[in-house]
Amino acid sequence: MAGDARSWVVGSSGLLGSAVGRRLRTLGREVTTSRIPWSDHEAAVAALLAGAEQLGPDWQLYWCAGAGVVGTGPDELDAEVAVLEEFLARWEPVVGARCGIFFASSAGGVYAGAAGSPFTEETAPVAISPYGHAKLSAEAAVDAFAARTGTPLLVGRLSNLYGPGQDLAKPQGLISQLCRAQLTRRPLSIYVSLDTRRDYLFVDDAAAMVVAGVDAVTERGGRHLKVLASERSTTIGAVLGDLNRITRRRPPVVLGSSASARYQVVDLRFRSTSWPPVSVHARTPLMAGMAATLASVGDQMRTARGPR
Repeated sequence: MAGDARSWVVGSSGLLGSAVGRRLRTLGREVTTSRIPWSDHEAAVAALLAGAEQLGPDWQLYWCAGAGVVGTGPDELDAEVAVLEEFLARWEPVVGARCGIFFASSAGGVYAGAAGSPFTEETAPVAISPYGHAKLSAEAAVDAFAARTGTPLLVGRLSNLYGPGQDLAKPQGLISQLCRAQLTRRPLSIYVSLDTRRDYLFVDDAAAMVVAGVDAVTERGGRHLKVLASERSTTIGAVLGDLNRITRRRPPVVLGSSASARYQVVDLRFRSTSWPPVSVHARTPLMAGMAATLASVGDQMRTARGPR
């Protein structure tokens, strides 16, 4: 069974990585993590190789790392991809009966320039931002590695993740940023039309999808691509309305402008049509997820202030 394998989560402190770790531990899995000095190329590769050496014959790797966002510059993104490529080039894993890799990619990043939403695994990716191009390069590197080593692979193109634990210092995560604005009453600038449609996926649902998907490909083998989404699209205007209903206060937002707005398209709807069938785990209604996120953001803010 895949549950006998040791699970290594790279990027375990991030929103997705921490949720995947929680999900694995809930299932009674052995989970290992590594501290990776991402800003130092050689040290990062060395730390990854050292972590890989501890895996043993049966393992699952969950690559949930990635500091880049849509507005990140190409140099920083290229550096992230270079670390991944060199690590994979130098790692020769022992591929046992229960081995598998998950790589977290971005559905919004790789399909932003495509036409004909909702986008599926059959849609040809068309990236329009450095972030999207970097994700496609990383996907290609992981796929080539899996083909070379015979390691089962699941590439997950995730829709907009949200939920408790998002890093509020990063310029991403509309729902988390809206929750902070609602609590602080400091206006949040929105750089796109309120008619912009996105697929918001609660992070714990995403983690359940990821773990179930990796277990499936570990048992079946092969290299698989999967769109991981709630498959329910919502406008930004509707998100603002939901937050208003939860808190009974109008969210403090202003319409602004940003150079990165050119990478934001109006319609990003997704539907998965490929194996493995994990969409059943996308269960959390948006308002329930937003309420949980609001409570988490409040807790983070109180912790940051410290005792009075």
